[in-house]
Amino acid sequence: MKNQVAGNGRVTLSVDYSNEASDLGVLFDGHIESEFADRDVNSTMETMVAEPYVLGVPIMTGGVGGTEVRRFYSEHFINQIPKDAKVTPISRTVGKDQVVDEFIVSFTHDTQWDYLLPGIFPTGKRVELPHVVVMKFENGKIAHEHVWWDQASLLVQVGLLDPANLPVAGVEQARKLLQIVQRHKEQKETSRNGLQTANPQTGKNNGHRRK
Repeated sequence: MKNQVAGNGRVTLSVDYSNEASDLGVLFDGHIESEFADRDVNSTMETMVAEPYVLGVPIMTGGVGGTEVRRFYSEHFINQIPKDAKVTPISRTVGKDQVVDEFIVSFTHDTQWDYLLPGIFPTGKRVELPHVVVMKFENGKIAHEHVWWDQASLLVQVGLLDPANLPVAGVEQARKLLQIVQRHKEQKETSRNGLQTANPQTGKNNGHRRK
């Protein structure tokens, strides 16, 4: 798959997952789209087993069991997603029954979003927050989600934590990650292009690699 899920319901190409020939990746993407693009609690719950659990590890948001998870999605997560929220994929690892996704959630904190900042009134601040999601599957359905992010970075970005004299980073964290990923991607493409231009008879490179 290659996608970027935007808060306006559009899905646009972003990161190439075309080498992932796994149905689990498709199921993962469907779940994220139900949350961020469709904003549909029923559709989201249909991607999960009858008694799943969701845990936002840094501040222990989420729910255990079908009733709690549905309440979490309907009262504290999906109904509060900021209108401009989007998900930018970074990497994916697919196992036998589990997917680990790395992505950045970007949004303007113009509505209370209990998923990340329970009880905090909107600050109007722009946020770019790296996430890691570990999603376990059973019989084609999501059994659980472990969701990770850096709460200190989030608090810095919304103005609730002063980073002075503390070993924490704000939006620089996400931007550094994107910068490194893009640089690595460009280096791989340059290397691949260099190999493709090699003379098949002499084995010498006919092109010029970027230094």
